[in-house]
This record gives sequence, structure tokens and C-alpha cells, in this order.
Amino acid sequence: MSLLLQYLDAGKQAALLAADVLESWRRKFQVTEKGRFDLVTDADVASQRAIQAYLSSQFPDHAFLGEEEGAGKTRPGPDAPPTWIVDPIDGSTNYVHDCPFYCISIGLQIAGELAVGVIYEPSRKEMFAAATGHGAWLGGERLQTSDTPTLDRALLSTGFPPDLRGAEQTLEWWRHFSYKAQALRRTGSTALNLAYVAAGRFDGYYAFDNHVWDVAAGVVLVREAGGVVTDIDGTTYDPYTPDALATNGPLHPALAEVFQAGTPSA
Repeated sequence: MSLLLQYLDAGKQAALLAADVLESWRRKFQVTEKGRFDLVTDADVASQRAIQAYLSSQFPDHAFLGEEEGAGKTRPGPDAPPTWIVDPIDGSTNYVHDCPFYCISIGLQIAGELAVGVIYEPSRKEMFAAATGHGAWLGGERLQTSDTPTLDRALLSTGFPPDLRGAEQTLEWWRHFSYKAQALRRTGSTALNLAYVAAGRFDGYYAFDNHVWDVAAGVVLVREAGGVVTDIDGTTYDPYTPDALATNGPLHPALAEVFQAGTPSA
């Protein structure tokens, strides 16, 4: 087994351990507000600790970057060891309200490149997994992005910042694509949006407020499923910046061109 596939298997095992933690904490957690509209629970912290403990036991020389306490939060340097990038609950507000759209997201960056991605959706017991050069998979089924060719036939997804005050342009883009696309969805989980693009359930995803732990796993999934991920305007993607555009491929030029214009058109 290649080293990448060993890392992938470890990421999947870590995600399952975290899912057990989340189930054990259901409706027992205490909620803390990172901001008025941005929640974190005891379960977030416990999930991240479980993931970090397992991966550190398997790969003690690896580094760890995560959303919650006890993990680095800055871009690894060029000489950094392989770095696990984790969101222990992507969709914490959904989890708090017992809404099923949340997941565990585990990515691995090696030599500056995202190389492994695991997204586990506990409510559906779906394991999305990908490694560079090995394809993207949902269980035993190989994933392929959709072939939807035009925006008017596309089901898109997007994400909003926790606090929409002062984010008028985000709302304008929502309005624009609500008219121009076949439909537009907001799940509350960036990682699930990307996993669903990889699975062909969504044709594209865009957002302006991501963190690297939101996208690290999903980027690998989309690319290995045949899709495209760039900055919002179609330029080279940097997962440590907030903007992202991910599509099935055929839609990408048209969507990037819309964003290059800078403001939504009528």
C-alpha cells in the first residue's frame, strides 16, 4: 500500500472515532459563542482532541492544524512536516440544532500541497475520501463530478459568513444566482458543499469567507473527482485565502467570468 493510501486510511479511521465522539455528546454539550452568530461546543473540542490523539499516535512526526484549541492555525512553512488540517465539526450551528448537515473534515498537506481528503457525514454515514492520484470515493463507489454544461441547468451551493451584517455583496450574489441558476443551496457546511460537488450532487460551489480547515479535504475530493477548484475569479487557488470557486469543470469558465466582472449583473 502506498504511503498516501496509508494516510488516507488513517484519516478515515480518525473521522469514525470523531463521529463516535459527536454521537456521545449529542444534546449534552455546552455551547460557547465565538461570536454572536458563530458557535462552538464541547463536542467540537472533544472531536478535535480525538482526531489529533489518533493521528499523532500513528504519525508522531506529523503536524496538526485545526479550528479549535490545541492546534496550530497558521500556514505551515516550506520545510514543515506533513500537516493534518482538521475541522472537527463543519456545520457546528447545524449540529447544535440537531440539523443533519454537518460533517468531520480531515485533510493532509504534504510539501505545500493538499494530498489527502476525508469528509465523513455522520447523519448519512457517508465517507467521502480521496488521495492525489488515487481518485475520489464514496464508500466503494468512485466519484465523478457532474457534466451539467450551463448555469441555467446547474444546482449551485454557497456559504455565508456567520454574521451577515456588512456582507451586502454576498447577499447580492445570492440574489443573482437564485435567478440565473436552476437552484441555489446553502447547507451551512463548506466541506459538505465540496463533497457534494465531487459526488455530482451539486454542480458548483462559491464562497468568500472560508478557512483552510473548511476546504482542505474537499479540494482534494473535487479535483480527484474531475472537478476544478480556483480562486473566485478563476486564478490559481490558495486554500489559505477566503475565496473559492469549485465546479464540475464545464461550468467553471462561465462562473469565473461572472465573478471577474466584480459585481452581480441584472
